[in-house]
Amino acid sequence: MLTLTTDLFLTDCFLIKGTVENKYTRLSRMLDGHRQSFLKLRDATLIDLASRERIQTPLLQMNLEEILVAHEFLDEAGDGTAAALAREHEADLQRVRLFYTGNLNVELAGKIRPRAYEIDDKATRRFFVMREPQLRGFQHGDDKELKQMLELPYVILNKSRLSYVYDFNG
Repeated sequence: MLTLTTDLFLTDCFLIKGTVENKYTRLSRMLDGHRQSFLKLRDATLIDLASRERIQTPLLQMNLEEILVAHEFLDEAGDGTAAALAREHEADLQRVRLFYTGNLNVELAGKIRPRAYEIDDKATRRFFVMREPQLRGFQHGDDKELKQMLELPYVILNKSRLSYVYDFNG
């Protein structure tokens, strides 16, 4: 049976693919405004980052605090409003390097809105978007599904899990 996967999550231990249940808007907005501790994923596949073992389940409850990086698989070019907004604000984006430390030490370099990582950012609460991400410290072991983490056009980042920020813009 073919299962359509729309959402991707990287945690300290797993790469998780599935479909967020009752998603009412883009994933970045949905995560940022989600009022519960757990997120329901349908038809989930968990890939163990150490062993590459795969676990499949029809329903997974995932704690939002576990999320390091998220991504929504959708054709951004087909979303006219999002594409126009991205072009319009591209000049406002600034380059940064961000680090998550813990069980999985990950570095991300890319473009974000100025100081989007701060708690007092008016546009976001818990999650923000990074464009043109470059992921380092992530061992994919030539696994096709894990390797796709290196080729994403944007990622959604969890502010509360960030350890260090190199903001070259002041």
